[in-house]
Amino acid sequence: MSGASRTGDPALAAGFDLRRLPEGFIANPYPAYAALRAHAPVHRMGRGPSGEDQILLTRYADLERVYKDAATFSSDKTVEFGAKFRIDSRGEAGPSPLYRHHTTSLVFNDPPRHTRVRRIIAGAFTPRAIAAMEAGIVALVDHLLDAAEARGRIDLIEDFAAAIPVEVIGNLLGVPRSERGPLRDWSLAILGALEPVLSPEVEAAGDRAVTGFLAYLEHLVADRRRRPGDPDKDILTRLIQGEVGGERLSPEELLQNCIFILNAGHETTTNLIGNGLHLLTEHPDARARLLAEPELMRKGVEEVLRFESSNQLGNRVATTGFAIEGQDFPAGTQITLCIGAANRDPAQFPDPDTFDVARDPNRHLAFASGIHQCVGMAVARLEGRIALSRFLARFPDYRLDGMPERSQRVRFRGFLRLPARLG
Repeated sequence: MSGASRTGDPALAAGFDLRRLPEGFIANPYPAYAALRAHAPVHRMGRGPSGEDQILLTRYADLERVYKDAATFSSDKTVEFGAKFRIDSRGEAGPSPLYRHHTTSLVFNDPPRHTRVRRIIAGAFTPRAIAAMEAGIVALVDHLLDAAEARGRIDLIEDFAAAIPVEVIGNLLGVPRSERGPLRDWSLAILGALEPVLSPEVEAAGDRAVTGFLAYLEHLVADRRRRPGDPDKDILTRLIQGEVGGERLSPEELLQNCIFILNAGHETTTNLIGNGLHLLTEHPDARARLLAEPELMRKGVEEVLRFESSNQLGNRVATTGFAIEGQDFPAGTQITLCIGAANRDPAQFPDPDTFDVARDPNRHLAFASGIHQCVGMAVARLEGRIALSRFLARFPDYRLDGMPERSQRVRFRGFLRLPARLG
């Protein structure tokens, strides 16, 4: 890539706004990201509902600094989401379902609540517990591949990438297989409400999804209290029981964090697998190398995460005044962290726009960093490695067969449909 194309168009950076995206951004956001990194690494995006500064950061070093300073840069979204998820949107008194969910779940909280909840959840993701999942994931993937082979064609998202995390998380929570039908739609609706632009229809769908999910979980939790599972394997039992001789989650924290676990483990892992399969159709040299050197798949998964980050955006709010890139900002500043841009920063990654399945080192930020680094990242990596390696070994000559349909979301990057033939 030339120096000019790497630095991008200054005009594109100057006028950039996540709420009014430039033409072609969803298909390829990286020219805009390159322009922002070079010309406006601290990009002002106007003011929030209460007059607070809103900025977008795109350089790797700046994101890493924010991630690692949780005292200055808070994850608490009480104020921001109070404005975004209108508490009277349903015509009822009190906080909306989306507001209650997103201000209670792990990802949008600070210590001490974050520390307490994360410790309980993390106890279910020990290396031993994750190793025990491998055989089940292999069996699931092979079952999906058997069904695809019988048809001769496949939608790489609906028939494969999306089916894997729903089953894995369903197993972790002990959701009966016959009751897993609504899980994906609930997850998509709830996460869809986190987009920079929120329509009344998307907000209403998100509220309905939270309400439906909570109603289902109340019955599931009641049943699990009567018939506990093995807390080393059943994360719902572990969440109910809390720490041995220690703290437990409140009823609200328990239910909302069950929703969080499904949502966090669903769409991002679907995107990891789908993006990986799509990238290998666009980069035949990478496909050939993985076929010749299957031991590279672990590094290949990391490169998919870097090159097409499943989660493109994060958010923080400043608890005190701060300076960054020579500019001063007050407490209350709302900060959007552009993970997709940071993971293509040439200051961190040599030749960042090359998809290199043997890249090493590869300290990408797809799972964030600091105290909020993804608690289930080892599970996502395991699912991605098994799914991509077994698909590629079984169908080395697969090809797209129809027009891919991208999700139109900005925060989560992936596909809705990827029709393909298997040979």
